[in-house]
Amino acid sequence: MLVPVDGGDLAVEIHDGHTAPVLAIHGVSGSRKLWNRVAAHGFSLITPDLRGRGDSSGVPGATIRQHADDMVRVLDALELPSATVAGMSMGGYVAVDLAVRYPDRVRALVLVDGGFPMPAHAQMTEEILTAALAPQLAARERTWTPDEYLAVQAVVDPLIDTTDPLVREYYTHDLTADGHLRLPAETLLADTRDVVFGESRWQELTVPTWFVHAEWSVGADSAPAYTAEQAAGFRAALPVLREPVLITEVDHGGTVLTRKGAAVTAEVLAEALK
Repeated sequence: MLVPVDGGDLAVEIHDGHTAPVLAIHGVSGSRKLWNRVAAHGFSLITPDLRGRGDSSGVPGATIRQHADDMVRVLDALELPSATVAGMSMGGYVAVDLAVRYPDRVRALVLVDGGFPMPAHAQMTEEILTAALAPQLAARERTWTPDEYLAVQAVVDPLIDTTDPLVREYYTHDLTADGHLRLPAETLLADTRDVVFGESRWQELTVPTWFVHAEWSVGADSAPAYTAEQAAGFRAALPVLREPVLITEVDHGGTVLTRKGAAVTAEVLAEALK
């Protein structure tokens, strides 16, 4: 379905399942297909392509606040007074902003390796960020066949099985029919800057919140986005946060794109739905 927002229409996919509806928000370079493997566990998911991504690639603008306002439009279009909300990576920051500014619209919150301040962000500068994004920006200057694009993803993150049909669907959704990456460079940069240099309002959360985090960031044995000690610190500082859940032997993307990660995330989501 298409949902009118400022500047255009958001593409929203509805996964029919056997649960109450869950609004699931993807990460900075992702799309609605990120949640394919979690949806396979039988959840009723509402998965938008955020502005600038997937079938919403023509919608301009990119800030955490704007994405959160768009999510209110999605709930309104579906005539949902409230819903459980899940956010992965940047989607976690969008979900936090949504829950803080519209707490009556969020029944419960599940944050997956995002939403809380990442320690690495404190060391980031504009120059370091631009350098870190250089490969992704360069990838937008050429065309790709699906097989070429999947081969690169398999090298970037060997823990994710790119032969999995649900994963393949996720990655190929990044491409236009003529092989260009849909996400514009300016949108990628603007949203990444907002995540890295913006301020998460996590300490203002008042809704029941769950936090799932990965043992690694990208690839085996890499430093995680959040350590267990940091997650425990969030738990101590935020009364509405339940005991954090660590997914071992997966990395950031693997929290939802691998069978093991998706299974644990699904368990936490089921708990939040109770």
